[in-house]
Order: sequence, then C-alpha cells, then structure tokens
Amino acid sequence: MKVSAAVTWNRTARAEWDALTAGADAAYQQDWAYGEALAGANPKLKLLRGRAERSDGSLIAIAQIASRPFAMAANFALCTLGPVWVGAPTDEDKRAAFKALGRALPVRWPRLLVATPDEARAEAGWLSGFSRVMTGDATVLIDLTPDEAALRAQLDGKWRNALVKAEKSDLKAERGGSKPAQYRWLLEAEMKQREARGYRALPAELTEAWQAGKLKGDGSDKSGGIALYRAELNRQTCAGMLFLVHGRRATYHVGWNDEAGRAHAAHNLLLWTAMLDLKT
Repeated sequence: MKVSAAVTWNRTARAEWDALTAGADAAYQQDWAYGEALAGANPKLKLLRGRAERSDGSLIAIAQIASRPFAMAANFALCTLGPVWVGAPTDEDKRAAFKALGRALPVRWPRLLVATPDEARAEAGWLSGFSRVMTGDATVLIDLTPDEAALRAQLDGKWRNALVKAEKSDLKAERGGSKPAQYRWLLEAEMKQREARGYRALPAELTEAWQAGKLKGDGSDKSGGIALYRAELNRQTCAGMLFLVHGRRATYHVGWNDEAGRAHAAHNLLLWTAMLDLKT
C-alpha cells in the first residue's frame, strides 16, 4: 500500500514541539530554541518548521529547516540531524514524509533541500532513492543509563588511565553557573583557541541566544539548557567544558584547556565529571 503524506508549516505550538523533540531524543539542531537562535543571528535566513502527517491525520515527523539564498538566484534549505520521527514510522512512512517536505517547501525555485538524518546510513532504509551530496556527520552517543561502575568499565583503557592520572592530581573539577557572565570566559577562551588552531565553529553569541531561547519554554528551568564544568589547578582555571542540554540529551559544545590542563588530563576529568552529573 502506497503511503502519502501532507505537510503544514509553522503551525505546531512550541509546547508540542518541545515535547516531541524531547520524546524522540532529538539533536539540539531540531530544538525550537536553536531555530530561534539561528534566525536571530541571520536576518536572511528563513526558518521553517514542518509537520508531516498521514492521510488519517496521524503524525509521522516534524522537521526544522533553515533556508537561505544561495548563489544569488537559488535557495538552499538544510534540515540538520532531522527529520524527527514520531512513534515508529516505517521506511515507507519516512520516505513519503521527506518527499512531501521537499515538494511543499515554501521557498521559490530553484531550490535544494538537504538533510543530514540523525541515524546511521546502514539503518536508514528510507534513504534508498535519494542522492548523497555531502559527507554525513560523525557522532558519538554515550548512554548514561548504566551505573557508574558499568560506565567506567566501558571506557577505553588509555583514556581511563589518563582519567586516573587526573583524579590523583591536584585538579579540582566542579559544575559552574549557567548565567552568561559565568560561562562567557570559556567562550572567549575557545574563540582564541579557534584563531590559534585555524578552525571554525558556531558563533559564540549563539550560545547565549540558545540559553535565552530555552528559558522561554514552558518546561524551562534554572539551568537554561546550559551545563558548564570547569577544572582548577592551584586555584587557577585550567580547563572548561560546556554542554547544551535538551530533552534527555546533552551535547558537547565547547571545550578549552591550557598547557597545565593538558598536562594533567583535565579534559578527561571534566568529561567524566559531566557524565556522572548529567546522568542524574
């Protein structure tokens, strides 16, 4: 039986969107607050939140898509780590939903819709028939549900040895505050690190916009979608890590350490500290 899907745009209330992305363990790029942050940073960007439904009205997927002008005449639309599947759709459901999203995309031609699904290609049978135009994301997911002993046993041996070294040192690791003034130092340090090493990443101001957007949600809390961890050595900050918290997931976002931090494996200690803290 052939599956059909219909799409509506920007008609899903935030409370439902947040509940759907949280329930699906969606990536932060599909979070409502991330869309707000992107749109606020780029006035030329058109933010589209699609809703794909079967003919009986049941929901197959939601998809947050960022569209912007490309090469003067065309439009490039990107669905990063989406769509977000709802329930347990079949490959036929998924294929129909994605095709419907492309057909109904409310931007003028010529246009190109590109998606980087949040699932392994080998497990995504619905991708059959679509063209691959870019390399997929490489993502490491850590399940934090096992107990501490089980988590530690799963660590790579060399990595665990470095963690033991850090734990035996004079490093002190703790969770920091979530107000911008309490984590802006890390963003500034990471910006200098980018310049020194010659790599690019999301603009630092998007982090504050993300936090502000998360606090606007009905389910917001004092953490504001931010989890900051810092390490000190002899009362001097030598490393930091910042995570974006969304639903039941937390995503590593920014990291920095100085020479003393690297010498004492501060990042191993911070990541382990964050894993145990976020587990709760």
